[in-house]
Amino acid sequence: MSREDKNIIGYTVALISEFANHYGVRPRQAYAYLKRYKGLEHLQRHYGILHTLSFSDTVEAIAQVCANNGGGLR
Repeated sequence: MSREDKNIIGYTVALISEFANHYGVRPRQAYAYLKRYKGLEHLQRHYGILHTLSFSDTVEAIAQVCANNGGGLR
């Protein structure tokens, strides 16, 4: 596994944890929500930009993507 792949995985795990904390859900629930409403797909596609933002800004951006795809967490 390349160093970049490890960085992406580590960042994704940390972001899921931050998302879970922000919305008061368990990490497993956050993962399922982000997967269902295309937040993880967005993260994968735009990792190059998103990882340069603060976790707070990235959580907000990913939450908006999920809301645009039918997600209901507020």
